[in-house]
Amino acid sequence: MLPAPQKYATWLAVIRIYTGIFWLTHGVPKLLNPGFAGNGMADMVREASATTTGPYHDFIVHVVLPNATLFGHLVAWGETLTGVSLLLGLLTQVGGVVGFLLPLNYFLMKGSYAHVTTLGGLDAAAMALSFINIVLPTGLTLGLDSMLPASRLRPRSAGKTSA
Repeated sequence: MLPAPQKYATWLAVIRIYTGIFWLTHGVPKLLNPGFAGNGMADMVREASATTTGPYHDFIVHVVLPNATLFGHLVAWGETLTGVSLLLGLLTQVGGVVGFLLPLNYFLMKGSYAHVTTLGGLDAAAMALSFINIVLPTGLTLGLDSMLPASRLRPRSAGKTSA
């Protein structure tokens, strides 16, 4: 059993804020680069399709590549909104899920399964940091999640009983 959130709340907030800044530094430049959503995304997918095999290869070649502009916008906005969510501590579990799924897709697309020393290692680190925001109440300290009326992660008072 984990200790009460108050004991580690500050460290959870630091991890959450760091992860939010990480996602913002990756997402905002993509939003500000008009070429990313079209040619930039298509070039990345073409390059990755040379090393990817199996069903994921078919997915990126037949679904992502023909719709590279749409997927480019989804990636840029996904990374940016994940960063905003985690930085503000608002809906941190949702931000954590998106922050976990994005690098999982990058990891699979690059075929970087066992190469921890390459950019695949960065994807694994991003997944781990984002996963922390899914399973632990990182938004309750220095975050807006603490203001949500029905936070299921908020610790119950000692004298209260549930109805």
